[in-house]
Amino acid sequence: MKSSSAWLASAPSQPNAVPLRNSTRDHLEAAGHVCILKDAFDFESPSEISNFIKAENLEAAVALHLYRGGRLLQGNGIPFGIIFGGTDLNEDVNQGDKNKVMGKVLEEARFAVAFTESMKETAQRQWPRAKDKIYVQSQGIATVPNTAFNWNTFLQRSEINQNADNLHVFLLICGLRQVKDPLYLVDAFSEWHQEEPNVYMVIVGPEMLSAPCCFRTPGVRLIREMAQEDLHAVMKNCFALVNSSVSEGMSAAILEAMDLEVPVLARNIPGNSAVVKHEVTGLLFSDPQEFVQLAKRLVSDPALEKTIVANGREYVRKYHSWQEERQTYRQLVRTLERSPED
Repeated sequence: MKSSSAWLASAPSQPNAVPLRNSTRDHLEAAGHVCILKDAFDFESPSEISNFIKAENLEAAVALHLYRGGRLLQGNGIPFGIIFGGTDLNEDVNQGDKNKVMGKVLEEARFAVAFTESMKETAQRQWPRAKDKIYVQSQGIATVPNTAFNWNTFLQRSEINQNADNLHVFLLICGLRQVKDPLYLVDAFSEWHQEEPNVYMVIVGPEMLSAPCCFRTPGVRLIREMAQEDLHAVMKNCFALVNSSVSEGMSAAILEAMDLEVPVLARNIPGNSAVVKHEVTGLLFSDPQEFVQLAKRLVSDPALEKTIVANGREYVRKYHSWQEERQTYRQLVRTLERSPED
């Protein structure tokens, strides 16, 4: 890549994808490449993508999500790699047409990155001919809370009673996509809030206006997505991070919370249990009632909170090194610089 250009394509409006997109771009730019970050859904037809590649003189691409991003790059004459999303291997793989498309994308891709060994094994079972080009690299985590962020102002704007005794704010970060199941805990949490008015749940993400019912739910607040630095500041100030997804590859929000020393309560699904070990690095729940039970336990047990926080931070620092992630992507991108025969 003489002029060193790369195109990163991703699924749209997903808070969990933001840190991944940004970190991947940072890694490539640090290696001297010029990166253009585009949303895969910005393009309505293959011809638009082809024209964009030609107009920008792009020489290589990295796509986030095998199906959503990778399929757009087929047949465009530039080398590319892909990064699996949880939806690829938990949802789309079970749909015949999508599975077939993803297999063809993998045939053309120079490399594919899975976040966990389990994800890699799933991909290899589905597309055994691609096994030699699938690599495992956990998400590297680096948090940068906005030091100028005013927590009290945020609470006021969110209409949360700042004067409540022993205030506890639970944060859930997601879009209103079905797979994220953001409303899964709303009713149970609202009942708890009516018993204990000092607990609140804040849901942060796009498309919040499509769920107006929640604006009338006691104890639950919906907030539009915000800059990453502000989101990290909110996370650092909240009591706990919540993940209620039905399907997850590897939740960046969970890892960021651990890095910021915030306890995590996550739905017990494979993607989450690969990161959260129950009562060690976080708490896992299987239904809304169990979530409330565990949340109450966490509120009343400072020793448990301290243990989870310490273990979570150590886990992230040991297994989710930002520097290691950078080195991996630098090596993989070199495969895009060479001809296939090299």
